[in-house]
Amino acid sequence: MMVKVRTQDLLDNFNLELVAGKDGVHREIYKSDISRPGIEMTGYFKYYPKDRLQLLGKTELTYFNELKPEEQRDRANKLCTDITPGIVITRGMDIPEVLVEVSNTSGVPLLRSPHKTTRVTSRLTNYLEAKFAPFTAIHGVLVDIYGIGVLITGKSGVGKSETALELVKRGHRLVADDSVEIRQEDYDRLIGSSPPLIEHLLEIRGLGIINVMTLFGAGSVRSYKKISLIINLELWDQKKQYDRLGLEEETVKIMDVSIPKATLPVRPGRNLAVIIEVAAMNFRLKRMGVNAAEEFSERLTSMIEHGKE
Repeated sequence: MMVKVRTQDLLDNFNLELVAGKDGVHREIYKSDISRPGIEMTGYFKYYPKDRLQLLGKTELTYFNELKPEEQRDRANKLCTDITPGIVITRGMDIPEVLVEVSNTSGVPLLRSPHKTTRVTSRLTNYLEAKFAPFTAIHGVLVDIYGIGVLITGKSGVGKSETALELVKRGHRLVADDSVEIRQEDYDRLIGSSPPLIEHLLEIRGLGIINVMTLFGAGSVRSYKKISLIINLELWDQKKQYDRLGLEEETVKIMDVSIPKATLPVRPGRNLAVIIEVAAMNFRLKRMGVNAAEEFSERLTSMIEHGKE
């Protein structure tokens, strides 16, 4: 699914003023990279990335203002191509008349921001990167447990939503039930959220759909959360050997990111919510450098060594 971003979206989401080139506000932006055409101001357009959003700060505009009128017109004409999605002027600076004129004739939107160049660059880049981030949807439940985003997966009917309900009752926060929309931000972060239609809702077989926010309050839900751990629920299989020490580190790859995964066997009498809660706490301890399984293994090894002496 390819997300479409238009220059109009920037006008809708940021404190930008449309100065000229209103015919081009529906031009599409294809890249999250933003160009600051500094060397282009000197007349060198060989590597000009014309399909990117162009940003003119104090340096570029001061240089432009010092050029001769015919040079200014030449640079303005070369900057405003038929695929340039827009030019953003920062710091609320005065815009040269020739730039306004060329922007109107070429249909390249000319936008002005009152903020400093670095701030505008980072905010626009973050917005565009989030929009263009790789995206997928996974069947499961995402819960924030002690600040750890835990994605609970498993076959339909295994008890994912019931476990999530118990976790919410224990003070944790629901992010998404049934379908989790996942975006990859940066190269190692997966951010999970709920489709708008089913946000804050849990489906419990026998009860139907319940609204977690209405029942448990605003503190019981979150809009999005970074996924740090996957817990897969499966029906207890007598023939399968389950990890009893926790030394095996299994991971699952979602898009380009590997996430630690644990498999929990489900059978009557096991309180899954408490086990998942402890798994999240244990994960936090591991991140802080405390690994109980490794400590036990070392302790056992040293006892065996001492026993030999």
